[in-house]
Amino acid sequence: MRQILMREALREALFEEMRRDDRVVVFGEDIADPMGGSYKVTLGLSTEFGPLRVRNTPISEAAIVGAAVGAAITGLRPVAEIMYMDFLGISMDQLVNQAAKIRFMSGGQVSVPLVIRCQGGPGRASAAQHAQMLEAWFAHVPGLQIVMPSNPADGKALLKAAIRSDNPVIFFEYNGLYNVRGDVPEPEEDVVEPIGVAKVAREGSDITIVAWAGMTRMALQAAEQLQEEDGVQAEVVDLRTVSPWDKETVLRSFSKTKAMVVAHQAVRQGGVGAEIAATVYEEMLDQVDVEIGRVGAKFSPTPFAPELETQIVPGKAEIVQAVRDVLSRTARAVRR
Repeated sequence: MRQILMREALREALFEEMRRDDRVVVFGEDIADPMGGSYKVTLGLSTEFGPLRVRNTPISEAAIVGAAVGAAITGLRPVAEIMYMDFLGISMDQLVNQAAKIRFMSGGQVSVPLVIRCQGGPGRASAAQHAQMLEAWFAHVPGLQIVMPSNPADGKALLKAAIRSDNPVIFFEYNGLYNVRGDVPEPEEDVVEPIGVAKVAREGSDITIVAWAGMTRMALQAAEQLQEEDGVQAEVVDLRTVSPWDKETVLRSFSKTKAMVVAHQAVRQGGVGAEIAATVYEEMLDQVDVEIGRVGAKFSPTPFAPELETQIVPGKAEIVQAVRDVLSRTARAVRR
């Protein structure tokens, strides 16, 4: 198995799906050659597939998403790129009131096989308007699927699944992962991972850490530190899909470890982690003493200065501390 970068894995998925199905079209700001997108994920697509299937658009997120919805309901399978997830706010009506509702309101007669690719997240001193993680906004909307991969293999396999889905999918790419290298199957294997299925990225017995996107990598690093320093065997569940999220895998892991930390880069208040924690409490409270910790960004816009950004956004250290706090509470409860 070869190792390639996340950006290369995503690019492969686009090439392969466009070759497989001529209904797949791609458009967005500066995605055609020679630019190939702001992070070079679409580099080379316009050269092979031409301007009818790969189109640069005006700087209007409302127009991009609106055109994508129209293309999807009339028979194409559009992949629209929004340069930053922060800019999705400009297209909320098209996403929330149109794409997410059309299949339901038509009684299943009209599908919206649409993918919105967008990147973002903290860690690059991009400041308050270009560094948010906003998955919770869209996870609240019935009818939208939210995919957030953490490694190149899943990035490729899940993007292929998103393109083949008959539902609108928002495919969030954490920009800190574009240069991450990982094992990816050869193209001829055509690996497609199911949307809505989590993966146990590391087996453990003492506590479960649930994470996604860039936070999964930090959770794996935290698990290594906890094993070395505390002898704690942490199980890491990579959620991969935020909506629908894989409740069964999370509950199965919690049933084994009896303790949990949910970690995300998004603001802690109102985050997806709160939904997961509440669900585990509801499902498991009558079986065990439930101990759950949450890790998320502080309730603040993201500062521009890197020194301040690190004070707002959580990382490995915050996960390690949250695990120790939860295990400490668990130990006290057992003593009582």
